[in-house]
Amino acid sequence: MSDNTPESNQGSDTSSETKSFSEKYSDVMGKVNETLGNVDWTQMGKYGKAAGIIAVVVIAQIIIKVVIDTINFFPILPGLLELLGVIVVGQWSWQNLRTSENREAVLDKVQNLKKTYLG
Repeated sequence: MSDNTPESNQGSDTSSETKSFSEKYSDVMGKVNETLGNVDWTQMGKYGKAAGIIAVVVIAQIIIKVVIDTINFFPILPGLLELLGVIVVGQWSWQNLRTSENREAVLDKVQNLKKTYLG
C-alpha cells in the first residue's frame, strides 16, 4: 500500500492528465496544420462544388419531406389535394381531348417533343 491518501493521488493524477491532454492537443493540432499546409488548394474548387451540390440536394430533400409530413398531418388536406388533382386532370382532358382536332393537336405536340428530346 502507499502512504498517500486517495485525495492526494487524485490531485496529482489530475495535473498529469491535464498536462498530457494539452500536449496531445498541441501535437494533434500541429499535425492538422501540417497536413492542411500540404494540400493543393487549387484543386479544391471541384470538390467544393460537388460537396455543395450534395449538401443542397440533401437539404432540399429534408425540406420537402418536412413539408409533405406537415401536409399529411392535417387529416382533410391530403384528400382535398387529391380531389384538386382529379379536377385539374379532368378539366385538362375535357379541354384537350374532347374533339378529334384537339386530340390530334396533343398527339402532334407529343411527337414534336419526342423528336426534340429523343432524336
